[in-house]
Amino acid sequence: MVKLALYGMLKAKPGKEAEVEAFLKQGAELAKKETGTVTWYAIKEDDGRYGIFDTFNDEAGRETHLNGEIAKALMAKAGELLAEPPQIHKIQVIATK
Repeated sequence: MVKLALYGMLKAKPGKEAEVEAFLKQGAELAKKETGTVTWYAIKEDDGRYGIFDTFNDEAGRETHLNGEIAKALMAKAGELLAEPPQIHKIQVIATK
């Protein structure tokens, strides 16, 4: 069972929603290459809000992801695409199906 996760909340700048979605689709491809990332989801909420939810078996996998290519790309593009800094939450998974 996965034990750890990350939840990131993103708010696109007005007019940048399509670019944020394209970025997230690229992120999914990068996540497929990360052996320590068990699952990776990008979600769309209302009003230009997006989320990223990913899971890990251990802290090493989570830290590798936090220091990996997706995180670097997100921080490089944040000022251009996002209305506010991304909010990244380290969370624990307490139950799964």
